[in-house]
Amino acid sequence: MARSGRATATALGLTVAAGAAVAAYGVFVERVRWTVREEVLPILPPGSRDITVLHLSDLHMAPWQHGKQEFIRSLAHYEPDLIVDTGDNFGHVDALDAIHYALEPFAGTAGVFAHGSNDYYGPVLKNPFGYFFPEQGTSRRPMDIDTESLNSLFADFGWLDLNNHARAIELKGTRIEFFGTGDAHRGWDRLDALPGAVEELRENVEWSTDEAEPVLSIGVTHAPYRRVLDALTTQGADVIFAGHTHGGQVRIPGRPALVTNCDIPAAQAQGLSVWRSARASAFLEVSAGLGTSIYAPVRFACAPEAVVVTLTASDVGYP
Repeated sequence: MARSGRATATALGLTVAAGAAVAAYGVFVERVRWTVREEVLPILPPGSRDITVLHLSDLHMAPWQHGKQEFIRSLAHYEPDLIVDTGDNFGHVDALDAIHYALEPFAGTAGVFAHGSNDYYGPVLKNPFGYFFPEQGTSRRPMDIDTESLNSLFADFGWLDLNNHARAIELKGTRIEFFGTGDAHRGWDRLDALPGAVEELRENVEWSTDEAEPVLSIGVTHAPYRRVLDALTTQGADVIFAGHTHGGQVRIPGRPALVTNCDIPAAQAQGLSVWRSARASAFLEVSAGLGTSIYAPVRFACAPEAVVVTLTASDVGYP
């Protein structure tokens, strides 16, 4: 073989080996390198006690994923005051017991949830390049997830359903109103009904005292489509929690997400940012999630994450 041919063969071999090493890292290391991202948001009324929020999203749980289950259970040491679950808990049709086990330490902790489509439909094999051109709409497949049992589990935990609902609680002396949507990726967001739900909540909520006090407004959704973020911001959300994007899942190190699986700007597909709509604005917290589809078990430059957000008092305007 000529010297140039040997050089080409060597370069090709090194390229293949490097590609294989990257793929192996993404499947066997990065995918299970569960992390905790911590954020601080100064949005509570002056003099308020801190509120620790644990944001969980996109567990995509399968029965055999014991390491992920134990990691989630270990998050109890943060002693969260509030759980925000932004959906896609299921990664397998038989995962309910695994989800129950993973989240059991948070039973009795205040919580809210908004489902993703994988809380209704089990995973299927997809063309990965389809994520560059995401489609919205309702699946023609029959729903094969036991969503009713998931809802019952969360209700037993004491968590509030925000799928196109508005609810309110008082937590550590702070009045909090929540409003959420169904999964916008499937067109299940009832934005037409959102203003009425929020208005009804505000008219009928019974706080512990009749004194006029500030109220913290939190928006919750699975898929952070622009129309949803605009609607939640317009309704007065101080902070919005979302998931769905997986942070891009496979990224170029140091670069924004290549894909978001929705129409959110790539730079806001993971992490804490500010969303602006007309003259209103809200903090936006998007989790990269803790799981992947069992048919696409890889992450690169985008480790799975849980997010701990400490809400603190602020003496200035925001955001």
